[in-house]
Amino acid sequence: MDDKLNELIKLKEKGRLGGGKKRIEAQYARGKLTARDRLNLLLDEDSFEEFDALVVHRGTEFGIDKQRFYGDAVVTGHGTIDGRVVMVFAQDVTVVGGSLSEAVAEKIVKVMNLALKVGAPIIGINDSGGARIQEGVASLKGYADIFLRNVLASGVVPQISMIMGRCAGGTVYSPAITDFVFMVEGTGQMYITGPDVVRAVTGEEVSHEDLGGAKTHATQSGICHFSIPGEEACLSEVRRLLSFLPSNNMEDPPRLATEDDPRRTADDMLAIVPSDSAQSYDMHEVIDRIIDDGDFMEVHSAWAQSMIVGFARMNGWPVGIVANNPQVLAGVLDIQSSRKAARFVRFCDAFNIPIVTLADVPGYMPGVGQEHGGIIAHGAKLIYAYAEATVPKVTVIVRKAYGGAYTVMGSKHLRGDINYAWPTAEIAVMGPDGAVNIIFHQEIERAKNPEEKRQKLTDEYRSKFASPYIAASRGFIDDVIDPRETRYQIIRALDMLQSKTDHNPSKKHGNIPL
Repeated sequence: MDDKLNELIKLKEKGRLGGGKKRIEAQYARGKLTARDRLNLLLDEDSFEEFDALVVHRGTEFGIDKQRFYGDAVVTGHGTIDGRVVMVFAQDVTVVGGSLSEAVAEKIVKVMNLALKVGAPIIGINDSGGARIQEGVASLKGYADIFLRNVLASGVVPQISMIMGRCAGGTVYSPAITDFVFMVEGTGQMYITGPDVVRAVTGEEVSHEDLGGAKTHATQSGICHFSIPGEEACLSEVRRLLSFLPSNNMEDPPRLATEDDPRRTADDMLAIVPSDSAQSYDMHEVIDRIIDDGDFMEVHSAWAQSMIVGFARMNGWPVGIVANNPQVLAGVLDIQSSRKAARFVRFCDAFNIPIVTLADVPGYMPGVGQEHGGIIAHGAKLIYAYAEATVPKVTVIVRKAYGGAYTVMGSKHLRGDINYAWPTAEIAVMGPDGAVNIIFHQEIERAKNPEEKRQKLTDEYRSKFASPYIAASRGFIDDVIDPRETRYQIIRALDMLQSKTDHNPSKKHGNIPL
């Protein structure tokens, strides 16, 4: 028996070395951690339980049978984060470049299947060059098996991907299906084909970083939700994100105790928002004053910045914040900001996270580029997301909400539950200046003092048609509130809505305008 135990210990020790000491040292030399290092930092201390540590690949072609590594190119298992169970896999780039073999795929699929059975989040640490060429179609089949589980798990358990090395080909499609993508700046890269293939096919010269680095995907494509400097910081931020999320779609998000008084007022709120609707300000300043302890985890902070989305807590309960930011493009809705907000709203709805909307929006972005780029369809995604959502929805119109943008930003007409407005709010088909120029164009031209006439008509339009009291008189706004009491008003509304039940018509699924 002792001999057998010693043999088992040796096999497991060999497996823990991945591709061997030299390759591990090379990984450290590049400023990167090993797959096991990453899991140890991600999970609670001593909580990791490994699966399939003795699995080996089956391929024999091209001499790969001489490189059999226990566990193959991925470490899989389960552990806990803040005491809650999570399912994890970490690709091991020291073993055949982290490439996906049939055995690697089966290991990943096993933990994904278990995640669905027990209702636990799935966290994947990706560091792989793609399919294992030597295994041919078996490797491609493995990717399809993973993609299928990504789709089946979508909206059932949270799925988080971490990009901690060069990831190409099939390795990037699975993260693209998951809920959130974290990338390590400088070392994390994603692309379908690398610079060499791009050069051969298109003649374009581009570096790995410019083609698919964290900055590129965080600012240009929007594929990266969180761009983080350093692996340890990235792993820590994943733990932070999970603190806002339930383990699955049947649970409520976890409440944390807070000493931040729900009745706290913000006396300086009146100074943040200019009375002139043409002047900009940073909506982050408003968000900071209404949430618990100023703790806001912004999602997609570097992309589509006219829209702000992210997680916070109010009276201890997690909420999803959706807000226009007048500091960027006047807070306008364009193609990218519509996509950004729509996907975030749908995530919150899938996982029982209430949505708090702060509206200050002049409308949809005009222009040939926007129209030809499909702003009609992309803008409709946000309409669809809000209308479909059944979680509690509380909206505050901070300053202006014009045209279709008023409707889409959590309005009562798209099943908003509680809708407030500040006294500074303007709600109308379009801004007073534009409306007056259209309606009274000839009258202004005939006036002795056209500018004086225009200003008088604009003031009249603002008071008669754009005032929040007009919308309140129709019940479209539940109350016009003191801006200093915004936090307490939202918290009271959310407390009342905790027992809310709402349902969509029975159907297989809708057809969102993709």
